[in-house]
Amino acid sequence: MPALLIKNIRTLVSCDDNDTVWEGVDLYAEDGVIRAIGASLPQAAGRVVDASHMLCYPGLVNTHHHLYQVFSRNLPEVQNLELFDWLKALYEIWKDLDEEAVRLSSLTGMGELMKHGCTTCFDHHYVFPRGGGDLLGAQFAAADALGVRFHASRGSMDLSVKDGGLPPDGVVQPVDEILRDSARAIERFHDPKPYAMHRVALAPCSPFSVSADLLRESAKLARQYGVRLHTHLCETKDEERYMLAREGVRPLAYMERLGWLGPDVWFAHGIHFNDAELRLLADTGTGVAHCPISNMKLSSGVARVPDMLRLGVPVGLAVDGSASNDGSSLMEELRVAYLLHRLHASAAAPSGYDVLKLATRGSARLLGRDDIGQLAPGKCCDLFLVDARRLELTGALYDPKSVLATVGLRGAVDYTVVNGRVTVEHGRLATVDEERLAADASAACKRYLGR
Repeated sequence: MPALLIKNIRTLVSCDDNDTVWEGVDLYAEDGVIRAIGASLPQAAGRVVDASHMLCYPGLVNTHHHLYQVFSRNLPEVQNLELFDWLKALYEIWKDLDEEAVRLSSLTGMGELMKHGCTTCFDHHYVFPRGGGDLLGAQFAAADALGVRFHASRGSMDLSVKDGGLPPDGVVQPVDEILRDSARAIERFHDPKPYAMHRVALAPCSPFSVSADLLRESAKLARQYGVRLHTHLCETKDEERYMLAREGVRPLAYMERLGWLGPDVWFAHGIHFNDAELRLLADTGTGVAHCPISNMKLSSGVARVPDMLRLGVPVGLAVDGSASNDGSSLMEELRVAYLLHRLHASAAAPSGYDVLKLATRGSARLLGRDDIGQLAPGKCCDLFLVDARRLELTGALYDPKSVLATVGLRGAVDYTVVNGRVTVEHGRLATVDEERLAADASAACKRYLGR
């Protein structure tokens, strides 16, 4: 990896332990790692970027996505459905996923994330149709082509409609088969070392589409291999009623029974936790991926993020699936999260800078990483740059720490850097042919939906 020098940075917001904001500095990286931040650093580098007039931020970290859903977004027949009906309708499309659709939807979704400042993406993939091909291999190949840091999941479902679940028979698998393939995925792709570009989590879909046996055994397997655990939880009141009827307990109590609490676990959404449950999450270090736009689109509710932060629950930010968001911009999520909680919590809401830290330090914590989410020597060189002279930022830079959440950023960032490599330059993907990708993905999407 060539050395990288970013010189003359107007303002660098580090999100480090001291919330340092640097003015007029250079940043130097070797082998994908930041080696120094300071004034007038030596210029012996393989790549030099002049960041005069630029704002520099840590790369955003997306903690929950369903990239395959890029090919089923904005469909008129599901736009006004809530979660259970929405899922039942879309499973009839998702059951036809194959390797080509997953590869191109992953390229498209992660490309969009990168253009808006995201440098690490976790994807919750749980749909594995019979004969669909090497879906996780396709995702990692897409991530490598783009140059993004990628956390995949070996998701799973074992309860179909005939078993009382929501998905059709063609996308569920027996528990033994899931566990064997989960072990293979970890052994093939997971890199536990610092600065890793590839990691794997185990992620059964949700309590209403998987059995207790699958949840229990997945937790055991994950801890055997030292990988993290993830699932959807407490997203809707329908889910709560379903679990009370089936198991006689609320969703979090059910997960606690099966070993799904701890600092190696994070849940997507977490909207409908009560006071005692929030304290339990805080006491056990169990995290929550906050997905504000998806929660609004599906009318699921408003997560109690101000209360979570007050109690010390680990919280990160996420876009969720493209079919329940219709986009893949974590930058947009920043402003929506800020405004949503200002509306619902008033003065108790997180500040603009607090929301930025949810998408950086907070998200990194959910993924079990302390080498991303901040800019400091010894950390990954994952960052993005924005030209401060943009018209839409005029008059708004008195507080550069908060501006991305309070004012927002329209359009792509100017540069994204991942692992010390420029991956977005002048707002365009630098590692793939964007026009060709868009054309190929559009054609593949038409074929896929045409089935």
